[in-house]
Amino acid sequence: MVWFLILLLPLGLIAYYFYPEKKLPLGKTVDKLIVYKSKRQMHAYSGDELLKTYTISLGKKPIGHKQYEGDNKTPEGIYTINDRNPNSGYHKNLGVSYPNENDIAFAQKMGKPAGGEIKIHGLPNSKGYIGKFHRWKDWTAGCIAVTDGEVDELYKTVKQNAVIEIYP
Repeated sequence: MVWFLILLLPLGLIAYYFYPEKKLPLGKTVDKLIVYKSKRQMHAYSGDELLKTYTISLGKKPIGHKQYEGDNKTPEGIYTINDRNPNSGYHKNLGVSYPNENDIAFAQKMGKPAGGEIKIHGLPNSKGYIGKFHRWKDWTAGCIAVTDGEVDELYKTVKQNAVIEIYP
Protein backbone atom coordinates (compact mmCIF):
# COMPACT_ATOMS: atom_id res chain seq x y z
CA MET A 1 0.00 0.00 0.00
CA VAL A 2 2.79 2.47 0.87
CA TRP A 3 4.57 1.78 -2.41
CA PHE A 4 1.34 2.45 -4.27
CA LEU A 5 1.03 5.86 -2.58
CA ILE A 6 4.68 6.65 -3.22
CA LEU A 7 4.12 5.93 -6.91
CA LEU A 8 0.80 7.79 -7.05
CA LEU A 9 2.14 11.10 -5.73
CA PRO A 10 4.60 11.79 -8.59
CA LEU A 11 1.99 10.70 -11.14
CA GLY A 12 -0.50 13.12 -9.62
CA LEU A 13 2.02 15.96 -9.72
CA ILE A 14 2.86 15.22 -13.34
CA ALA A 15 -0.83 15.14 -14.27
CA TYR A 16 -1.41 18.48 -12.48
CA TYR A 17 1.53 20.10 -14.25
CA PHE A 18 0.69 18.92 -17.76
CA TYR A 19 -3.12 18.85 -17.68
CA PRO A 20 -4.25 21.48 -20.22
CA GLU A 21 -6.42 24.32 -19.01
CA LYS A 22 -9.18 26.19 -20.76
CA LYS A 23 -7.95 28.91 -23.13
CA LEU A 24 -9.56 32.28 -23.70
CA PRO A 25 -11.98 32.11 -26.64
CA LEU A 26 -10.47 33.37 -29.91
CA GLY A 27 -11.54 36.78 -31.15
CA LYS A 28 -12.65 38.07 -27.74
CA THR A 29 -11.40 41.21 -26.03
CA VAL A 30 -11.13 41.38 -22.25
CA ASP A 31 -12.49 44.69 -20.96
CA LYS A 32 -12.79 43.84 -17.27
CA LEU A 33 -10.85 41.75 -14.78
CA ILE A 34 -12.21 40.95 -11.33
CA VAL A 35 -9.83 39.61 -8.70
CA TYR A 36 -11.06 37.78 -5.60
CA LYS A 37 -8.01 37.66 -3.36
CA SER A 38 -9.49 35.27 -0.79
CA LYS A 39 -10.33 32.75 -3.54
CA ARG A 40 -7.04 33.31 -5.43
CA GLN A 41 -9.08 33.84 -8.59
CA MET A 42 -9.13 36.38 -11.39
CA HIS A 43 -12.14 36.46 -13.74
CA ALA A 44 -11.74 37.82 -17.28
CA TYR A 45 -14.85 39.38 -18.86
CA SER A 46 -15.92 40.67 -22.24
CA GLY A 47 -18.93 42.81 -21.42
CA ASP A 48 -21.04 40.63 -19.12
CA GLU A 49 -19.63 37.36 -20.49
CA LEU A 50 -17.22 35.50 -18.22
CA LEU A 51 -14.50 34.24 -20.55
CA LYS A 52 -12.13 32.52 -18.15
CA THR A 53 -11.22 32.13 -14.49
CA TYR A 54 -7.52 32.16 -13.61
CA THR A 55 -5.95 30.75 -10.47
CA ILE A 56 -3.48 33.35 -9.19
CA SER A 57 -0.79 34.03 -6.63
CA LEU A 58 -0.67 37.30 -4.72
CA GLY A 59 1.66 39.32 -2.53
CA LYS A 60 3.36 37.49 0.33
CA LYS A 61 0.96 39.16 2.81
CA PRO A 62 -2.31 38.96 0.89
CA ILE A 63 -4.78 39.98 3.59
CA GLY A 64 -5.78 43.64 3.53
CA HIS A 65 -5.29 46.55 1.14
CA LYS A 66 -1.82 47.67 0.13
CA GLN A 67 -0.88 50.57 2.40
CA TYR A 68 2.67 51.47 1.44
CA GLU A 69 5.67 50.37 -0.58
CA GLY A 70 7.24 47.18 0.73
CA ASP A 71 4.25 45.83 2.68
CA ASN A 72 3.96 42.84 0.28
CA LYS A 73 0.20 43.33 -0.03
CA THR A 74 -1.84 43.28 -3.22
CA PRO A 75 -4.04 46.40 -3.49
CA GLU A 76 -7.82 46.33 -3.25
CA GLY A 77 -10.12 48.65 -5.16
CA ILE A 78 -10.92 49.69 -8.70
CA TYR A 79 -8.02 50.42 -11.04
CA THR A 80 -7.27 50.16 -14.76
CA ILE A 81 -4.78 48.29 -16.91
CA ASN A 82 -2.56 51.20 -17.89
CA ASP A 83 0.67 49.69 -19.19
CA ARG A 84 2.22 46.71 -20.98
CA ASN A 85 5.77 45.44 -20.86
CA PRO A 86 6.84 42.64 -23.22
CA ASN A 87 10.37 42.65 -21.71
CA SER A 88 9.56 42.30 -18.04
CA GLY A 89 11.72 40.47 -15.53
CA TYR A 90 8.63 38.28 -15.09
CA HIS A 91 8.05 37.09 -18.66
CA LYS A 92 5.53 39.84 -19.63
CA ASN A 93 3.30 42.10 -17.61
CA LEU A 94 0.23 44.30 -17.61
CA GLY A 95 0.42 47.39 -15.42
CA VAL A 96 -2.23 48.15 -12.81
CA SER A 97 -2.89 51.86 -12.16
CA TYR A 98 -2.09 51.64 -8.44
CA PRO A 99 -1.59 54.00 -6.61
CA ASN A 100 -4.59 56.29 -6.95
CA GLU A 101 -5.01 59.60 -5.09
CA ASN A 102 -6.48 57.91 -2.00
CA ASP A 103 -3.64 55.37 -1.89
CA ILE A 104 -1.04 58.15 -2.08
CA ALA A 105 -2.77 60.25 0.61
CA PHE A 106 -3.04 57.28 2.98
CA ALA A 107 0.63 56.34 2.57
CA GLN A 108 1.68 59.97 3.10
CA LYS A 109 -0.28 60.06 6.39
CA MET A 110 1.77 57.04 7.46
CA GLY A 111 4.96 58.82 6.40
CA LYS A 112 5.75 56.25 3.74
CA PRO A 113 5.76 56.08 -0.06
CA ALA A 114 2.70 54.44 -1.63
CA GLY A 115 4.81 52.37 -3.99
CA GLY A 116 3.72 51.33 -7.42
CA GLU A 117 4.72 48.92 -10.14
CA ILE A 118 1.80 46.64 -9.39
CA LYS A 119 1.47 44.23 -12.30
CA ILE A 120 -0.26 41.15 -13.57
CA HIS A 121 2.76 39.10 -14.56
CA GLY A 122 4.14 35.69 -15.38
CA LEU A 123 6.95 33.84 -13.68
CA PRO A 124 10.48 35.15 -13.21
CA ASN A 125 12.51 34.94 -16.40
CA SER A 126 14.30 31.58 -16.67
CA LYS A 127 11.85 30.07 -14.13
CA GLY A 128 8.85 29.49 -16.39
CA TYR A 129 9.29 25.76 -15.82
CA ILE A 130 7.65 26.24 -12.41
CA GLY A 131 4.35 26.52 -14.27
CA LYS A 132 1.20 25.97 -12.24
CA PHE A 133 3.17 25.05 -9.13
CA HIS A 134 3.66 28.79 -8.46
CA ARG A 135 0.01 28.84 -7.35
CA TRP A 136 0.78 26.86 -4.21
CA LYS A 137 2.21 29.92 -2.45
CA ASP A 138 1.69 33.68 -2.44
CA TRP A 139 5.12 34.90 -3.49
CA THR A 140 4.98 38.33 -5.15
CA ALA A 141 5.76 41.73 -3.63
CA GLY A 142 2.12 42.75 -4.21
CA CYS A 143 1.49 41.81 -7.83
CA ILE A 144 -0.90 39.27 -9.32
CA ALA A 145 0.94 36.28 -10.81
CA VAL A 146 -0.21 33.80 -13.45
CA THR A 147 1.69 31.30 -15.57
CA ASP A 148 3.69 32.51 -18.58
CA GLY A 149 1.13 31.05 -20.99
CA GLU A 150 -1.68 32.82 -19.16
CA VAL A 151 0.04 36.20 -19.19
CA ASP A 152 0.69 35.70 -22.92
CA GLU A 153 -3.03 35.34 -23.61
CA LEU A 154 -3.95 38.22 -21.31
CA TYR A 155 -1.30 40.42 -22.92
CA LYS A 156 -2.94 39.84 -26.31
CA THR A 157 -6.58 40.19 -25.27
CA VAL A 158 -6.87 42.71 -22.40
CA LYS A 159 -7.70 46.11 -23.85
CA GLN A 160 -5.85 49.22 -22.76
CA ASN A 161 -7.56 50.92 -19.80
CA ALA A 162 -9.63 47.82 -19.04
CA VAL A 163 -11.07 47.97 -15.54
CA ILE A 164 -9.59 45.75 -12.84
CA GLU A 165 -11.58 45.37 -9.64
CA ILE A 166 -9.67 43.80 -6.76
CA TYR A 167 -11.68 42.48 -3.82
CA PRO A 168 -10.56 40.98 -0.48
